[in-house]
Amino acid sequence: MIVAELALTALWKDRFFLLANTAIMVGVLVPLLVLLGVKNGVYSALIGELMADPATLQIDTAGNASFSDADIDPLRQWPEIAFLTPKIRGQFDYMNVRAKDGPRIRPALIVPSGTGDPTLPEGALIAAGKVAVSAQLARQLDLETGAELQLISQAENRPRQLVLPATVSAVLPDEAAAGAVILAPFETLDLIEAFYESYALPDHGITHGRDLTERVPAYEGIRVYARDLDGLAELQSRIETELSIRTTARTRDVEALLGLGRNLNLAMSLTAALATIGLGAALVLAFWSDVARKRGVLATIALLGVPSLQLALFPVVQALATAMLSLVLAFAATAMVGPLARRLFGQGLPEDAALLIIAPVQAAFIALAVLALTACAAAVAAWSVQRLDPAVVLRDMP
Repeated sequence: MIVAELALTALWKDRFFLLANTAIMVGVLVPLLVLLGVKNGVYSALIGELMADPATLQIDTAGNASFSDADIDPLRQWPEIAFLTPKIRGQFDYMNVRAKDGPRIRPALIVPSGTGDPTLPEGALIAAGKVAVSAQLARQLDLETGAELQLISQAENRPRQLVLPATVSAVLPDEAAAGAVILAPFETLDLIEAFYESYALPDHGITHGRDLTERVPAYEGIRVYARDLDGLAELQSRIETELSIRTTARTRDVEALLGLGRNLNLAMSLTAALATIGLGAALVLAFWSDVARKRGVLATIALLGVPSLQLALFPVVQALATAMLSLVLAFAATAMVGPLARRLFGQGLPEDAALLIIAPVQAAFIALAVLALTACAAAVAAWSVQRLDPAVVLRDMP
């Protein structure tokens, strides 16, 4: 389009005003981008630190209670639950552990687990005869993935010990489980409880006791993981209402962090709104004054037969070109500020965490918003162009 070519040519020849308008936009955009990036970086680091502990999403029932499958099964259908397993009674969840034929024995807490447990490393398999062990227990017994171990229990009223062989399918990182812990399928814990309840377990060499087929399972509680942080508090409340029992979870820490995120977003939104008003006003005045200076040029172009509607695009093209140049410079300046800000203010963040983060979606939205704001500001100048009377303008020129 001829008008666009003329507008860009005139913009380049009038570089002082191009640089002035660009400086205005960059001066507003860079601080906003830095604030947004730092907010994203710090909040992401805090969320990452919280999510590094699988227990953040965990909900445990507390207190003495007794649940049946009929009580627990409906909860398995709740979409906000990522993982659920029943728990046996607390007095039965400790076993002695040793490496197969090993000389050392250590007591360990047996925790019900299974496929999908967030505590497990990716790809770890918890099934019949497969368990995961905590890092501390692995060090104590010199265990590693693939090692064979034995879970040993002795009840006062049982003539024989219960010995359960198992294979280590994963060694948990230190932050995943504290102390000596074994994650085992719930069926293993249910079997241990049946042993303490004096049921016969012929498959394990225990032939004396009550008939196992007569046993009616009862659970002390459940171990649940929420699907995401936003749903943790609501899920905890719903479980307490459904099962009429008290629960424990890190809801207070999670809600405090989510509240901080909301407050930061609100502060960022208010700052951006005020900056938008100021920038919009500055651009309206800048583009309007630019059109006023070029009235003679625009009137001459109009006399060449260019329709007023096309002529109105003259300031819009120049404004959009200025905005695109400003965006490029602003994002480049922000990228250069990032490493410097990390060195100056990144103390306390994880080593691989960036202090300044702007997501591609956010960058695209910012670019579109700036272009839209610039076009709206230029529309006022375009309106003044349409009102030009070439004959009057040229007659009044000295």
